[in-house]
Amino acid sequence: MRSASSTHADDHTRKEYHLMDLGIHDHAFVVTGGSAGLGAATARELLAGGAKVLLVGRSAERLATITADLGGDSNTVATLAADLGDPETPREVMELATRRFGRLDGGLLSTGGPPPGLLLDSTDENWAEAYTSTFAGVVRMMRSLAQHLVDRDAPGSIALVLSSSVHAPIPGLALSNGFRPGLAMLAKTLADELGDNGIRVNSLLPGLIRTQRSEQVARRAGEEATRQRLSAIPLGRAGEPEEFGRIAAFLLSPAASYLNGVALPVDGGARRGI
Repeated sequence: MRSASSTHADDHTRKEYHLMDLGIHDHAFVVTGGSAGLGAATARELLAGGAKVLLVGRSAERLATITADLGGDSNTVATLAADLGDPETPREVMELATRRFGRLDGGLLSTGGPPPGLLLDSTDENWAEAYTSTFAGVVRMMRSLAQHLVDRDAPGSIALVLSSSVHAPIPGLALSNGFRPGLAMLAKTLADELGDNGIRVNSLLPGLIRTQRSEQVARRAGEEATRQRLSAIPLGRAGEPEEFGRIAAFLLSPAASYLNGVALPVDGGARRGI
């Protein structure tokens, strides 16, 4: 999934960027889907800004691996092996974060996408499973985190990792196409509800970013479909996880204090609408 300009892209994304002061030193954030991909990339940027991070993922082994890779210690990184689809997970997240860090200032809510497939091939069971893992778990986590921030009576920030399918369906991802737009509208709704509390709620809409998930989708779609998708990106290449992570960390931080209720494409310009 590499374009002709991939060498230039690698040189660009491997540079060591020093972000402006995001104002997150000693702040604490939860990152679900934090054991890999976009969640892990965001956690890295939050830590670089001086924040503390609770990583949530289903695999304890993968969480241990990414924690070692991030170079965090017990004072800055905590982990929780849990399924976002489990109704008890939000309570466990809140309790662990406050116990370990004494505070929680927001979170990046990301979850693995449902299995690919066509709408005509999907079953009621497929939809029920995707609802539990992709939709209901995120909604529960949004509610729990929002209530914690309201009770804390301090500004905070919540960001959902969704998809470019919020605006246009992605071929072969019927289940995801069905649920992502609804989550984007709920994020906008929550932004309206919490604005008076100084709590911001936004969505991030990654396009073609080089993660394990996107590579699986590309293999299923085939070389020609992937080539066409790349050709629709003005920058001429897929994005790198760290490019997404920098934007997500900024959006979560007080540095983005007047960004609220937006669904921000992170797609190299692929979205054609304004």
